[in-house]
Amino acid sequence: MLADLARVIGVETPSSDKAAVARGASDFADLLRERLGAEAELLTVDGVTHVRLRFGDGPPRVVLLNHQDTVWPHGTIERLPFSTENGVVRGPGSFDMLTGAIMSVHAVAILADRLGEGGLEGLSILITGDEEVGSVSSSDLIRAEAAEANAVFVMEASADGALKLERKGTGIYTLVFRGRASHAGLEPEKGVNAGMALALTLPLVAGLSDAEAGTTVVPTTITAGTTSNTVPAEARVSVDVRARTAAELERVDSAIRALAAEPTLEGSTTEVIGGINRPPFEPEASAALFDRATVLASELGIAAPRGVAVGGASDGNFTAGDGIPTLDGLGAVGDGAHAEHEHAIIAEIAPRTALLAALIADQLAK
Repeated sequence: MLADLARVIGVETPSSDKAAVARGASDFADLLRERLGAEAELLTVDGVTHVRLRFGDGPPRVVLLNHQDTVWPHGTIERLPFSTENGVVRGPGSFDMLTGAIMSVHAVAILADRLGEGGLEGLSILITGDEEVGSVSSSDLIRAEAAEANAVFVMEASADGALKLERKGTGIYTLVFRGRASHAGLEPEKGVNAGMALALTLPLVAGLSDAEAGTTVVPTTITAGTTSNTVPAEARVSVDVRARTAAELERVDSAIRALAAEPTLEGSTTEVIGGINRPPFEPEASAALFDRATVLASELGIAAPRGVAVGGASDGNFTAGDGIPTLDGLGAVGDGAHAEHEHAIIAEIAPRTALLAALIADQLAK
């Protein structure tokens, strides 16, 4: 398993490089053929390549949900190479989430040896290529693949090993403020300062947060203007929204659009780009599968899983939001998602792969 992990970590797949993602997808398809003796499909949507391997002809009853794109730019592997020292795997994407994807492959290989390929009928392995940038091209594919499933297992990692029973839904926005440029020294009164319009609006946007409801509305990156002696004609702010319920996401979405419709500075305009990205992953979607995971872990003689609610979203939000039973966080145990200390604990890989295999078999038997 570690050799396979070294292989996929070595194929750098930054989300921003569609050609690199395509190379990674092709290599994953080769790996699936080598380990499982089955031909995967390469599906290209809006220029992004995804991998799908289905067993049987009917709609999937169990979907293993993975992604192989990472946040790391080209050349990172030279600075942070694959290694297995001190009981951990390191390398770009080792924690988020290439270890989980390799666990998917080997869990299915365990079942293929035990049940034969016919025993896998109704299983789908999906490995997408744009999760780290919002799953814009893959969200419809994910939802369609899981539409008739009785279980979706998401192979995202977990810092402390806890399974994700609830995730907040997300909104991703860019507010674009437009004014009128003028010389800041000679005739500032002839300009309309888009930067000032942004500054006046920021407290109103941030004020949409609701701590009691668990809703956060956070302005993040900000840009304005072109030169230090020009009144800015344009300014932009990105806004990250997280909420536990669909109603809260809708409230914030409506409020942001209402603020944009009433400019805070005369002569300026505001455009809203983006919107609700992922629906909330509410706990009802995971409860039954978590109970089964607890029973199966006991039968395997491994530690009972713990459950946790988190603010970060995943592709599991799409399926859980559609009411499909979904259990998340089944991948690597480690730390450092998107950070240079990214790593996965080697000792946790085998027992969690065994639990995944048991969960797949349990749900395929239904």
